Amino acid sequence: MVAAKRLVPKVLAQIAVMMMLFAALLFGSAGTWRWPSGWAFVALFSAVSLAVTLWLAHADPGLLEERMKSPIQRDQKPWDRVFLGFVMAVYIGWLVLMGVDARRMGWSHISLPLQVVGALLIVASYVGIAWVFRANSFAAPVIKIQAERKQTVISTGPYAFVRHPMYAFAIWQFVGMPLMLGSWWGLAVLPAIVAALTIRTLGEERMLRTELEGYEDYARRVRWRYAPGVW
Repeated sequence: MVAAKRLVPKVLAQIAVMMMLFAALLFGSAGTWRWPSGWAFVALFSAVSLAVTLWLAHADPGLLEERMKSPIQRDQKPWDRVFLGFVMAVYIGWLVLMGVDARRMGWSHISLPLQVVGALLIVASYVGIAWVFRANSFAAPVIKIQAERKQTVISTGPYAFVRHPMYAFAIWQFVGMPLMLGSWWGLAVLPAIVAALTIRTLGEERMLRTELEGYEDYARRVRWRYAPGVW
């Protein structure tokens, strides 16, 4: 409980900064504050982010503390540092593209029912990610072996069905965001995002197979990475 109380102010500050950055990128690229879908997205993203992180502060403060660390870390695989830097730049560009497309230029027109579907996908993604956190206390945001936390293979919860459920649930979010914001061009970027996740997944698996005891046996038992019967 003490650890949770210590983490909560940091969590609130990080979420506030993240949401201000999102708003600046979206509304700056949109060229107007009059964007209902943009406001709805920022409000929803703030709410679900806050709910999951506050829950995690009480359920697993050790994992939350790990996830609040810098995206560039000493024990992180060097290639993952480069990858995350590239991904962050692409993500910023993606948000700007959706603001330009859906509002400033008005190239895309997505119906309200589909925007609601996008919002539901974002919520479902966060629910799934919370399930991942509940099962895996080693779900760090960077690729490394957490020897100091005595990392072990996790095979319960969503890991009983797929080996990389965090990425699988993240894809739901990447589909939901452009739908909710009303950007077909944003959705068109999805194949590139999935390709990037696939590259990272394969790199992470190489590390886990060689450095984490028991992972090779787990990979033989659980065949699928993202979706049973698909991949």
